[in-house]
Amino acid sequence: MRKKKDDSMMAQQWYQIRVKGHLGQQWQGWFDGLTITNVEQGEAILAGPLPDQAALHGVLTKIRDLGLPLLEVHRVATDSSEKGQEAGAGAEDDATTRSDETNPGRAVR
Repeated sequence: MRKKKDDSMMAQQWYQIRVKGHLGQQWQGWFDGLTITNVEQGEAILAGPLPDQAALHGVLTKIRDLGLPLLEVHRVATDSSEKGQEAGAGAEDDATTRSDETNPGRAVR
Protein backbone atom coordinates (compact mmCIF):
# COMPACT_ATOMS: atom_id res chain seq x y z
CA MET A 1 0.00 0.00 0.00
CA ARG A 2 1.45 3.38 -1.03
CA LYS A 3 1.46 6.23 1.40
CA LYS A 4 0.23 9.62 0.28
CA LYS A 5 3.01 12.18 0.09
CA ASP A 6 3.10 14.71 2.90
CA ASP A 7 2.07 18.22 1.74
CA SER A 8 5.28 19.64 3.24
CA MET A 9 7.26 17.42 0.84
CA MET A 10 5.42 18.92 -2.12
CA ALA A 11 6.60 22.51 -1.71
CA GLN A 12 5.79 24.87 -4.52
CA GLN A 13 8.60 25.87 -6.83
CA TRP A 14 8.98 29.42 -8.15
CA TYR A 15 9.48 29.91 -11.87
CA GLN A 16 10.26 32.71 -14.30
CA ILE A 17 9.06 32.03 -17.83
CA ARG A 18 10.08 34.47 -20.58
CA VAL A 19 8.13 34.64 -23.83
CA LYS A 20 8.30 36.76 -26.97
CA GLY A 21 5.38 39.20 -27.04
CA HIS A 22 3.58 41.37 -24.52
CA LEU A 23 0.59 40.11 -22.54
CA GLY A 24 -2.21 42.15 -21.00
CA GLN A 25 -2.99 41.73 -17.31
CA GLN A 26 -6.30 40.06 -18.23
CA TRP A 27 -4.26 36.90 -18.98
CA GLN A 28 -2.96 36.63 -15.38
CA GLY A 29 -5.83 34.44 -14.20
CA TRP A 30 -5.49 32.15 -17.21
CA PHE A 31 -1.83 31.58 -16.35
CA ASP A 32 -2.62 30.15 -12.91
CA GLY A 33 -2.10 33.50 -11.16
CA LEU A 34 1.49 33.99 -12.34
CA THR A 35 2.53 37.64 -12.35
CA ILE A 36 2.92 39.08 -15.85
CA THR A 37 5.60 41.71 -16.42
CA ASN A 38 6.11 43.16 -19.90
CA VAL A 39 9.72 44.13 -20.55
CA GLU A 40 11.70 45.80 -23.33
CA GLN A 41 12.40 44.02 -26.61
CA GLY A 42 8.74 42.96 -26.80
CA GLU A 43 9.01 40.22 -24.18
CA ALA A 44 6.95 39.20 -21.16
CA ILE A 45 7.98 37.42 -17.98
CA LEU A 46 5.52 35.20 -16.15
CA ALA A 47 6.68 34.62 -12.60
CA GLY A 48 5.42 32.95 -9.45
CA PRO A 49 4.88 29.65 -7.66
CA LEU A 50 3.55 26.49 -9.27
CA PRO A 51 2.56 23.50 -7.14
CA ASP A 52 4.19 20.79 -9.27
CA GLN A 53 5.60 19.76 -12.64
CA ALA A 54 2.11 19.09 -14.00
CA ALA A 55 1.17 22.74 -13.36
CA LEU A 56 4.37 23.91 -15.08
CA HIS A 57 3.56 21.77 -18.12
CA GLY A 58 0.03 23.20 -18.10
CA VAL A 59 1.38 26.76 -18.26
CA LEU A 60 3.80 25.80 -21.04
CA THR A 61 0.90 24.25 -22.98
CA LYS A 62 -1.07 27.49 -22.67
CA ILE A 63 1.93 29.45 -23.97
CA ARG A 64 2.12 27.08 -26.93
CA ASP A 65 -1.62 27.34 -27.57
CA LEU A 66 -1.34 31.14 -27.74
CA GLY A 67 1.47 30.81 -30.28
CA LEU A 68 3.94 32.69 -28.07
CA PRO A 69 7.58 31.79 -28.70
CA LEU A 70 9.08 30.39 -25.48
CA LEU A 71 12.42 32.04 -24.75
CA GLU A 72 13.37 30.81 -21.28
CA VAL A 73 12.18 28.78 -18.30
CA HIS A 74 14.05 29.30 -15.04
CA ARG A 75 13.39 27.76 -11.62
CA VAL A 76 14.09 30.36 -8.94
CA ALA A 77 15.52 29.49 -5.51
CA THR A 78 13.11 30.67 -2.82
CA ASP A 79 15.24 30.46 0.33
CA SER A 80 18.85 30.19 1.46
CA SER A 81 18.70 26.39 1.85
CA GLU A 82 17.75 25.94 -1.80
CA LYS A 83 20.44 28.38 -2.85
CA GLY A 84 23.00 26.34 -0.93
CA GLN A 85 21.82 23.14 -2.60
CA GLU A 86 21.97 24.75 -6.04
CA ALA A 87 25.49 26.06 -5.40
CA GLY A 88 26.64 22.49 -4.82
CA ALA A 89 24.90 21.15 -7.92
CA GLY A 90 26.75 20.43 -11.13
CA ALA A 91 26.99 23.04 -13.86
CA GLU A 92 24.50 21.10 -15.96
CA ASP A 93 21.87 21.40 -13.20
CA ASP A 94 22.38 25.18 -12.95
CA ALA A 95 22.02 25.77 -16.69
CA THR A 96 18.95 27.57 -17.93
CA THR A 97 17.04 25.88 -20.71
CA ARG A 98 15.60 27.97 -23.51
CA SER A 99 14.33 27.24 -26.98
CA ASP A 100 16.53 27.73 -30.00
CA GLU A 101 14.80 30.48 -31.99
CA THR A 102 15.95 28.97 -35.30
CA ASN A 103 14.67 25.54 -34.26
CA PRO A 104 11.89 26.00 -31.63
CA GLY A 105 11.68 22.29 -30.86
CA ARG A 106 15.33 22.11 -29.81
CA ALA A 107 16.37 23.12 -26.29
CA VAL A 108 19.75 24.78 -25.80
CA ARG A 109 21.70 25.57 -22.65
